[in-house]
Amino acid sequence: MTLLDEIPDAARELARAGRGMRALRLLDAAGTDDPRIALAAAQVAMELDMRTGTCEAGARVTIAERICGPVWDVRFLRLRFDYFAQLFTGGDFAFGPDGKDPALPAELDQRAGALAADAPDAVRAGWAHMYHGVILDNLVADRAAAPPHYAIALRAGETGRDDPLTWEALRHLGDHDRDAGDLARARERWERATTLAAGSGAVGATLAQQMLLAVLARDTGDEAGSVALAREISRWSAATGAIRLHRQAEAFLAGQAVA
Repeated sequence: MTLLDEIPDAARELARAGRGMRALRLLDAAGTDDPRIALAAAQVAMELDMRTGTCEAGARVTIAERICGPVWDVRFLRLRFDYFAQLFTGGDFAFGPDGKDPALPAELDQRAGALAADAPDAVRAGWAHMYHGVILDNLVADRAAAPPHYAIALRAGETGRDDPLTWEALRHLGDHDRDAGDLARARERWERATTLAAGSGAVGATLAQQMLLAVLARDTGDEAGSVALAREISRWSAATGAIRLHRQAEAFLAGQAVA
């Protein structure tokens, strides 16, 4: 195994731990047009932007497209980038189709389906289904159509031992359980998702999962427990630069609903 085999995985681990800028500096220091480096840099930048609100991913995805060509992983990255551009319109969460060009969510819906069909393996097909689900949920606002995609993603994550895919699917399936009034099932899924995220060293994802557990505590009448957890999430997210999550935690502590 060479240094260029190790650097991309090390950078991804740094990004999961909330050290996205350090991860990008590590990748840049590799000083190469190697496709593995370009792909990892785009992935790290996407995570960084999502958690902290920076604007690193656009240029990195374009570089990956130039170096790697239209391979599946880069096409999937572009789908993710375009999805987040719609979700974070104006810099914060903007759920649903209101105020957006209706053709854009429809195009993303089509592209996600094509990526699922063209995926080179079951895990990557699961990731395409995962994003197909969130596009339907969060942009198209077709809540009923999303869970089957999450179920496929969950099976792919579990079978392929891909913990990030598994916790993402559990997170979103739990959201639908909560909407259906099955709080026990939502808790089971969300607690398992939190454990998987923590086990993978994903600081931001773990805190985001704990935010949902705080919401669930409030749902079940444990206001003291929900507030105590949200206070810790607020402190940790502020310390790690997870700006969007910090805003959510502060809004929750102020008594507002958290999406």
